[in-house]
Amino acid sequence: MQLSDLFVKSAMVLDLETTTKNETLQLLAERFAESGGVNDVPAFVAKLKKREEESTTGVGDEIAIPHAQHESIKEAAIIFGRSTSGIDWASFDGQPAKYIFMIAAPAGASNDHLKALAKLSQVLMQPEVKGELAGAKTPEDIVAIFKKYAEEEEPEETTPEETVADLPEGTIDDEAYLLGVTACPTGIAHTYMAEERLKQAAKVAGVPIKVETNGQGGIEHRLTAEDIEKASAIIVAADKQVEMARFNGKPTIIVPVSDGVNKADQLVERALHGDVPIYHAKNQEDNTQQLSGDTTSSEESLGRRAYKHLMNGVSHMLPFVVAGGILIALSFFWGIYSSDPTNEQFNPIAQSLNTIGSLSFAMMLPVLAGYIGESMADRTGLVIGFMGGVFANAANFAAYTQTGVFENAISSGFLGALVAGFLSGAIVKFLQWAFQWLPKSLNGMKSIFIFPVFGVLIMGVLMLFAINGPMGTVMNALIGFINSIPSEATVLLGFVVAGMMAIDMGGPINKAAYVTGTALVTAAGATGSNVMASVMVGGMVPPLAIALAATIQKSLWTEEERQSAYVNYAMGAAFVTEGAIPFAAKDPLHVIPPLFVGAGVAGAMSAFFDARSLVPHGGVFAAAVGGVTHPWQFLLSWVVGGFVGALLLNFFRRRSQLNPKEK
Repeated sequence: MQLSDLFVKSAMVLDLETTTKNETLQLLAERFAESGGVNDVPAFVAKLKKREEESTTGVGDEIAIPHAQHESIKEAAIIFGRSTSGIDWASFDGQPAKYIFMIAAPAGASNDHLKALAKLSQVLMQPEVKGELAGAKTPEDIVAIFKKYAEEEEPEETTPEETVADLPEGTIDDEAYLLGVTACPTGIAHTYMAEERLKQAAKVAGVPIKVETNGQGGIEHRLTAEDIEKASAIIVAADKQVEMARFNGKPTIIVPVSDGVNKADQLVERALHGDVPIYHAKNQEDNTQQLSGDTTSSEESLGRRAYKHLMNGVSHMLPFVVAGGILIALSFFWGIYSSDPTNEQFNPIAQSLNTIGSLSFAMMLPVLAGYIGESMADRTGLVIGFMGGVFANAANFAAYTQTGVFENAISSGFLGALVAGFLSGAIVKFLQWAFQWLPKSLNGMKSIFIFPVFGVLIMGVLMLFAINGPMGTVMNALIGFINSIPSEATVLLGFVVAGMMAIDMGGPINKAAYVTGTALVTAAGATGSNVMASVMVGGMVPPLAIALAATIQKSLWTEEERQSAYVNYAMGAAFVTEGAIPFAAKDPLHVIPPLFVGAGVAGAMSAFFDARSLVPHGGVFAAAVGGVTHPWQFLLSWVVGGFVGALLLNFFRRRSQLNPKEK
């Protein structure tokens, strides 16, 4: 695919009259929509603005390259706008932007598209291009310029020696050999602009260079062990995580990707003649160590870094949730008691499925906390965070908690695991400070012995007494609150207990409602309990609401989120509330309130219909085999509550995307 093919001529604006960045983004997005390129302008503009908040796309030299991906975009495209007076874009060099190239790409764009878009960054580095853009009269002129400067096929990768082969003899430094790594959050524009700038700067300096790009289409021109061994210095210009431990012991400059675009000459000069620090990997044997938050863009907020750590935990946890939930749901096909060896419904296949699924679920919280810790403090943080997740719900490991300090420990659920994940990073920082007096000869002992031992001990004590302990007090207070609601206020009671099921999903609030429901259903015997029915339908709503929300308005959800959300239909039907945890963990302030309301509505309706559950679990499967009275009204309550939660969830999600600072 040629770069010129991506320009949308009908959407070009060669005489922009907008005066602000946001006005310009809105106008160009609307022109793109008029040409049929995007269906959801507000959501696309929200993505563009969010990218600008991460770091400006004003790359300097009067050029801005705003870019974003969205599901409602049909094909990758470039929308060009030109301003005579210039627009304040907070550019790296302070100049207003006159040439705006809006890159629009569909979620999961093909490598061909991404390579063509990357070529734009490289073409704009050529000094003649801007002059010709200024003189262009028509959209056809603009396209012709890029046909002229962008080759139809990607050139074969040149060796570092070929990069400087055309320099006059005597100008090449035969001893120097530089390496570069470039990466930006989206991997579309800045990654390749920094690559081109570094190559140009190295060529002027007369030194060979090889640059690895960590773009949207993956890693290209990957640095080999031989490259790293030969290198006299390495320049890492990155705003996202890249492999770093491989550079252990090498002179390495670590800067934001914006410096790679705008300060390439200085970086090359410093790499050749400056005082370049030696990079020391925290774990020398770990060749997948990633760039820490301390070396990311100086513009990145603390909240943004915390969000990245959180996403690392959620993304690793999700497969455990899906696997466990589906296997547990499948086990119910033989009956809601089919996994119980003492029941006449017992089936060994169902028991096996239920056990395997439950073990997968048992790993959910440790993985969440562990990989938050790993993102913050590498392998040591993984160990400490993982155990924090175990301590958050020690009952999952009953064989080891039947006696001792965790015998009667209260689960703090996924909220406790979130706390444990971030706490693990703080514990590692504390231990690094506490043991800084040790001689360097014992550094190897820190990561494999001292930090894990003391870190897990500290985590266990904190979780037991500072987090789980108070959670027990909260749970007992909540049980007392539920019991204080008069039995005559059936609908109110149904709303309260069902809503509680959707707040912390495994934590003390959820457990208080469930414990109360199971106690009442046990006491009720053959008559069943309306409170247990409300509790169960309330726990079924969160997964259903998420699945419905992703189905109703796909444009608000990424492809990966939708695929994960659809699985929640089965989890909701099986009363597996945990299916909602990954989504609640990502954005609790915008996800939990809609789920709470939807679950409360379902619980209130179930109580109004006087649906009574004879069993403490089973969901749809319980209703199908007579475990719930008024089964059709019970299922209607579930569906209505699911739709209420889904509509509210999409409302909050749309609001969040249009106003990213609300997060």
